[in-house]
Amino acid sequence: MKNPVGWFEIYVDDLNRAQKFYEKVLDVQLTELQNPTKDELLMLAFPADMEQHGSSGALVHMNDVKAGANSVIVYFMSEDCSIEESRVSNAGGRIITPKMSIGEYGFISLCNDTEGNMFGLHSLK
Repeated sequence: MKNPVGWFEIYVDDLNRAQKFYEKVLDVQLTELQNPTKDELLMLAFPADMEQHGSSGALVHMNDVKAGANSVIVYFMSEDCSIEESRVSNAGGRIITPKMSIGEYGFISLCNDTEGNMFGLHSLK
């Protein structure tokens, strides 16, 4: 098994605000996903080649599901996490732990998005 993560969802209160944040910080375009259920569910997917990388995910807005109350941290890969970290504050988020070494496994930054969710940035340099 290459990557055991098949999908992730980041629940948000304000989908437009969260979309702008992640697009600015990660320098990507999110795309709307069709709702597979009759629930009031709105989803914007992160770009990914699931054949190559094994996982992807989406921002999700669902009535009665509050953002920021989760205990899962998604780490986004980057060439150098200090680049994405430098965009966090200007995009409306907050840096919790600036870039730090995790030894032979590279470097991470921990941040909060505009919805109060913590997420990580990971790089090898």
